[in-house]
Amino acid sequence: MGFHFGNLERVRHMITYSLSPFEQKAFPNYFAKGIPNTWRRFRSQVFRVAPPLMVAWVVYTWGNEEFERLKRKNPADLQKNE
Repeated sequence: MGFHFGNLERVRHMITYSLSPFEQKAFPNYFAKGIPNTWRRFRSQVFRVAPPLMVAWVVYTWGNEEFERLKRKNPADLQKNE
C-alpha cells in the first residue's frame, strides 16, 4: 500500500544510477595518490595564500595593540593644575 520510504515521489524521464556501498572502495589509492597530490596542491598555492594572511595578521595585531594603547588614560591629563 503506497510508496516505501526512499521512493516517495515518482519522477518520470530521469535516469539515476547508483553503486552499491559493498562494491565501493572506501579509500582507493589514498596513500599512493592522495597524500602526494595534497602536498603538491599545498606547495603550489602556499605563496599565493600565505602573504595576504600574514599581512592581515600583522594589521590585526597592530590594530588591537593600538586600540588598547589609546583606550588608556593619559596620566599627564590627570595632574591637578595648581
